Amino acid sequence: MIDCHCHIDLYQHPEKVADRCRVLAMRVLSVTTTPSAWTKSSRLAGGSEHIHTALGLHPQIAHERHVELDLFDSLVEKAKWIGEIGLDGSPELRDHWPVQVRVFRHILQTVSHECGRVMSIHTRRAVSPVLEALYEYPQSGLAVLHWFAGTQAELKKAIEYGCWFSVGLPMLKTAKGRALVEKMPRDRVLTETDGPFVRRNGMSCFPWDVEITTTELATLWCMDQGDLRGTLDENFRKLESHAIV
Repeated sequence: MIDCHCHIDLYQHPEKVADRCRVLAMRVLSVTTTPSAWTKSSRLAGGSEHIHTALGLHPQIAHERHVELDLFDSLVEKAKWIGEIGLDGSPELRDHWPVQVRVFRHILQTVSHECGRVMSIHTRRAVSPVLEALYEYPQSGLAVLHWFAGTQAELKKAIEYGCWFSVGLPMLKTAKGRALVEKMPRDRVLTETDGPFVRRNGMSCFPWDVEITTTELATLWCMDQGDLRGTLDENFRKLESHAIV
């Protein structure tokens, strides 16, 4: 099982979640929302080779945490993965757009100087500005667009730019989401939960709930579940091979 975007440190009992991920031999990318959370969150992996902790600064709180950019810069050399970063064009964040852009571009510039990283990127209502920034910083690394909800034209451009995609259950429950996922290159797609934020039946999703997404994705792509798991596993191995320090 593969969860390429979740927030292990934000569960009520993160140690128990991480322990179960290890027992299940899951491949997990646990993203953080602030640089100050990264060091402690990294310890949750407990030495597992396949639970990775990404260094992030979430766009929704960039206006509050932009003061942590110096800390981000000091940690990036140690961090093999970056996320959650990006832009959010939601109306309630309109006043904070300039600082979001400044923070995102600063991060891309920083990781470019470090030879690039695998990055889990937030693009809500901001796909085109995110792609423009990635185009300006081609050395920033490999971009995995988390919960992509752009247009078909934006999807085409993202594919042309070499972007990858992490797909969660909510995407597969809408006609628009399914239409987008159908067009994504299968060798650049991974599954995610975005837990604990995504909820199912009134409860937060856990990383192992990604199995439901895998089943839905196999149905959409008309693939045998075993074959799909093999594809996803190979895709995640490619990401791991890109992660450098």
